Amino acid sequence: MDEPAEIGQRVQRLRNQRGLTQRQLAEPSYTPAYVSTLESGKVRPSETALRFLAERLGTSFEELATGRPAHLATELRLALTDAQQQLATGAADEAAVRYRRLLTDAEHLDLVPEQTEALLGLGDCALETGELANAGRHFEAAERLLAGEPLPRRARAIRGRAISHLLAGELRYACYLLESTIDELGASGLADPEALVLLYAAVIGPYIDMGAHARAAHAAELALALAPQVNDPALVAGMHRQVARTFLAEGRTADADASLAKAQAIYRQLRLRTDLAHCHWMRGYIQAQNGELALAEEELRTARDMLTAKGAVLYTAQVEVELADVLRRLGRHDEAAGLLAALLELGDQHGAVHAGGAHRLLGLIAEERGEAESAEEHYVVALALLERSGASGDLADLCRLLGDLLRRSGRTEAALDAYRTGLGHRAAPGTTTLGPAPAAPSIPQR
Repeated sequence: MDEPAEIGQRVQRLRNQRGLTQRQLAEPSYTPAYVSTLESGKVRPSETALRFLAERLGTSFEELATGRPAHLATELRLALTDAQQQLATGAADEAAVRYRRLLTDAEHLDLVPEQTEALLGLGDCALETGELANAGRHFEAAERLLAGEPLPRRARAIRGRAISHLLAGELRYACYLLESTIDELGASGLADPEALVLLYAAVIGPYIDMGAHARAAHAAELALALAPQVNDPALVAGMHRQVARTFLAEGRTADADASLAKAQAIYRQLRLRTDLAHCHWMRGYIQAQNGELALAEEELRTARDMLTAKGAVLYTAQVEVELADVLRRLGRHDEAAGLLAALLELGDQHGAVHAGGAHRLLGLIAEERGEAESAEEHYVVALALLERSGASGDLADLCRLLGDLLRRSGRTEAALDAYRTGLGHRAAPGTTTLGPAPAAPSIPQR
């Protein structure tokens, strides 16, 4: 609300415009003396009093309390919904232009909820375009605006910040943010189902990348149990997409495909093209795991084309790593190597995990061409990148590849060192951040 003097002047001006006396405005709930005191700015009116007076004056509570016409906030909220739809169906950089304009409007009107939505939208746009530092800053700004709100309201901002770190290859910190928020939700008694599903779905990816498959499966189990209490279909679809990863890690290919199909159906209905592209990406990965390489190539190219059209630079690069592996397995080494070399020219902006994956594939291609020295160079670079990210499962596999290469070249001691390093990463399965997995919150059933 504005200061009492400003509110009082506004009440007096509107009363005079409508030709009402203080008594006519006040009765039957208040006295003329109260209205007089209020108009002079000597008392701060309660929300109940202002709502009564607003109705008598034929205006809105918001306009009487702040001076802002209610329709401005409504129009801004509608424009934010349009921007969200533009991000879902169009290019992220174009949606970002719109979100920035809406953020300025919301700041001018001092509408904090709308500022928060605009910042969250800008964060999502920056994730798609690969501007991870900007994404983190937008999500942090949204979190600051929500500092006084209950934790479930802050979950989307925290999740966005965690995804920024995850895509940058900072797996342990991403897990820390998500795990600590899940624990805090449980301890505070604010175990909101939608917030928890959002966080559980987000933590599955880094768990799997770090080799913590038991934790990933447990998070998926809890998310599936909460799904019937979630009303947001896009959130449910995202949960199914991540749960598919846990099924795949357990070798349950049919279950993974079924979970992915559920997500895909929702995304088609909602016309969420980036998320739909992710489903094609995941389906291509499943087919590659099953040895259906021609089908995998088709799905991954579909995903890449959709993401390229959306301007989703980061995700496009990640899909191209998967596509390059399929091309390598099809024996199209030159095509795969060309794709990977183009990616690495962009630097590490697509994240340490996927840059490490690109060097690993280039090492495999060099080995298959009989270029042992080049293969070793790529494996060593990949090892440094993956150690930085904490991707334990990939590290163990890479150490095995490097050890085998060194052993074949007669460098037994170096090979043993590589194997020991790999075993060290396998020695503590399920470890992620600082301690035990988050406790499962108690959720009252609806």
